[in-house]
Amino acid sequence: MYVNQLIFDSRNVKKNDVFIALKGVSVDGHVYIEKAISLGAIAIICEDFPSEKKENCTYIKVADSQTALAIMAANFYGDPSSKLILVGVTGTNGKTTVASLLYQLFKKAGYKVGLLSTVKILVDETEFNATHTTPDSVSINYYLEKMVNDKVNYCFMEVSSHGIHQKRTEGLSFAGGIFTNLTHDHLDYHKTFAAYRDVKKSFFDSLPKTSFVLTNIDDKNGQVMLQNTQAIKKTYALKTLADYKAKIVEKQFSGTLMNINGTEVWTKLIGEFNAYNLLAIAATAELLGLEKLEILKILSQLDSVSGRFQYIASENQVIAIIDYAHTPEALKNVLETINEIRTGNKKVITVVGCGGDRDVTKRPKMAHISSQLSSQVIFTSDNPRSENPQTIIDEMEVGVSPENYKKTLSVLDRKQAIKIACKFAEQGDIILIAGKGHENYQEVNGVRSHFDDLEEVTNCFNQLKKN
Repeated sequence: MYVNQLIFDSRNVKKNDVFIALKGVSVDGHVYIEKAISLGAIAIICEDFPSEKKENCTYIKVADSQTALAIMAANFYGDPSSKLILVGVTGTNGKTTVASLLYQLFKKAGYKVGLLSTVKILVDETEFNATHTTPDSVSINYYLEKMVNDKVNYCFMEVSSHGIHQKRTEGLSFAGGIFTNLTHDHLDYHKTFAAYRDVKKSFFDSLPKTSFVLTNIDDKNGQVMLQNTQAIKKTYALKTLADYKAKIVEKQFSGTLMNINGTEVWTKLIGEFNAYNLLAIAATAELLGLEKLEILKILSQLDSVSGRFQYIASENQVIAIIDYAHTPEALKNVLETINEIRTGNKKVITVVGCGGDRDVTKRPKMAHISSQLSSQVIFTSDNPRSENPQTIIDEMEVGVSPENYKKTLSVLDRKQAIKIACKFAEQGDIILIAGKGHENYQEVNGVRSHFDDLEEVTNCFNQLKKN
């Protein structure tokens, strides 16, 4: 008898499938073992045997179903990660940019490349929709097998703290791991910052001697990531001594002039946070064997990633910047970059919200930062999910200092908030629309409706032009 597929959602079970019962945050798959068998499952992987066993089914008890699923998935698809060069990128901010631009760089260098990211999944030039930062174990290995069959040389993968904690990366062979930074995020899931940090660290702890770790040593947690790893240790920094060093020579809205290990290069990306990303990309490319001059040449050609400091200008030169910044540190980085580059008395108008059913402690911090570093702020809905949008805004407003309160305005409807920002803006002003970036939906009470920040601000600019 053959195994058709590995399934961990009982609703998708078909004849000859193996059902893996996972203990999730809100659902325990063990409850659905009987249903899976009735739908045709021939084997059950579980942490606890059911009270009653069916004769026509094999039951295998394991210590951890998540780990078992990951290792089984790797074996089921022929251990694809060992047949290409897989590099994981983890950290709070910068994962998507680093992974996506490494994909761009290696494509421009002439290689077949894969990408597993928040924004998209790419098997060389074939695109698939991404639903999670780190897909489930079965999906990861499914796409990696596609890459192997398509003779892909390199794959760059975002590795989230959720993905690590839920063992989705177990059984994968990584040639290297990159640490970008660690700031306030996902405490709704991990509960404490120490737990969040240690989950990230466990990714590097698991890397073999043959792989490399590249860590941002300017981040106070950068050294922590190196403590117990067997991998070859490499560092990068803008402010301290490191194996790969860079400094910013000049900043403009059109790009950044950087000096990387003694050589100047002009890049299209903007801001100190992107300087770190670009340095990590250059260092990784060098560690993977590309020539330094070729790396810098391609680095100057790289375009920004969708929803990451993506900007357009109106006819009267109002600049709108769309950015995924949804953590206090990311929002601070983007606003500080804007303030460093803007000239004269040009206003910075920020439209920002916070996601529902997520870490509530960052809400007042996000409001404080945006009101402190902007000329005017419009608090609005992000993805409220199952929460009351007004409650989220109320919890944000608590963080606004009395002296900044007059700068703030609350507009529940995000579309309306963007329209008002466009009407407030005068020639040369800058509108930052933060939080959703590349997302093309808004989730309210479990329902996703089409919503795209870039589309909305473009429509506003076009409407103002007609008027």
